[in-house]
Amino acid sequence: MSAETATENELLLQFLYACPVGLVEIEADGAIGMINPLAMQLMVPLMRPPQGMNFFDIMEPYAPELRNLVEEFTALHGEVCSNLRIFISPGTKQSGYLAHVLSCTLVRLAADRFMATLSDVSKVVAQERRLGEAEVWFSSLLDGVSDFAVLSLDAQGLIDGVSASALRQTGFSNEDLLGKTLDVFDSPTPATSAVTVTEQISLACRDGWYLIEGWQKRKDLPADWCQRLIAVRSEEGEEDRTVTGYTVILREVVRQKHDALELKQMLTRDHLTGASNRAHFFEIAGRECSRFVRYGHSLSVVALDIDHFKSVNDTYGHAAGDKVLREVSRRCMVLLRPADTFARVGGEEFMVLLPGTDLRGARLLAERLRSALENMTVSYGNEMITVTGSFGCAEAVPDTSSPAPLMESADRALYNAKQMGRNMVVLAVAGEVPGE
Repeated sequence: MSAETATENELLLQFLYACPVGLVEIEADGAIGMINPLAMQLMVPLMRPPQGMNFFDIMEPYAPELRNLVEEFTALHGEVCSNLRIFISPGTKQSGYLAHVLSCTLVRLAADRFMATLSDVSKVVAQERRLGEAEVWFSSLLDGVSDFAVLSLDAQGLIDGVSASALRQTGFSNEDLLGKTLDVFDSPTPATSAVTVTEQISLACRDGWYLIEGWQKRKDLPADWCQRLIAVRSEEGEEDRTVTGYTVILREVVRQKHDALELKQMLTRDHLTGASNRAHFFEIAGRECSRFVRYGHSLSVVALDIDHFKSVNDTYGHAAGDKVLREVSRRCMVLLRPADTFARVGGEEFMVLLPGTDLRGARLLAERLRSALENMTVSYGNEMITVTGSFGCAEAVPDTSSPAPLMESADRALYNAKQMGRNMVVLAVAGEVPGE
């Protein structure tokens, strides 16, 4: 080795050690060629045998879409993904309910060489979430005093108060609106009709508020594109809070290249299957746990793992495996209620969040899902692929204030289902949810 080359290598090593982010050089199949100390520090807790030193295998339980993004990237050079949020685990009481989140950027350096950067953005994500919630309110109330309208709904969801600006914006009169539901404004389109007014109010009760965009019908006027924010009004009782009504803000907005619904899909959906992604699941599960602690409504989780999925990939290839994952997601999602959340949380692992559902209800749903998969056939080329699924069900117990123990309990029940022969539903042992 020449002196010049040795000097260059020494400078490179100094850079790698001093770099404030994790750096991982990988091949197209995920094999790790170089990794700096910070990246190793971030990745070691994620490693499970027998993954070895393969970046995609290590990240598969947390960001299964990384492999697909690389496979689908056709440019010879450039950024494959930028600041992709990878949710490792939900917040616990010990962590101050701070979710563990990594940020990943992948860049193609050459035909078979990629560089991944990793950094821990857990605190940043928590701050962004708090700021985002505040921004919803401020953008609706302060971004111009003449472009929003306010309505009041009673506890049954009927309009009992209308501001003058609402009358001007919609063209309706008080007589047209009082005693009616928000359906009076709806102009359904394929993008907006999937969430009914009843479901919007239910989701507002779940999260404290609900925001949606869509076409708003106006009396004797063309429909306009409108942002609708439904906020819950409640009173503190001796034992819990009682919903007394809702405040609704209607705000005309200019449609951008991607409207809010499309953007929400991009941020909350799994790249491959269309199911909710891991990050969105953690966010919704955290809110549901808070609601469970406050109101005591039932809350359950179903964990699902596709049996022998590795053999599908090994026998037919990753493209066939991807098709199976998409079909499994489709078959499962059509069996769920609008308030349920179906998410891909790992390579072939999914979870279903079931608000207002006890363990018995979770078992009945899991049996329907299991039967749907057992009777499913996926065609790939000249092959017909059949799969089954194993399921674990768990119900929240008192003081379940974060998703982590509930998910762990469902995972243990899922593990037992696989140990007992697969293609079955197993319930978590009563009281098994670990303390925090």
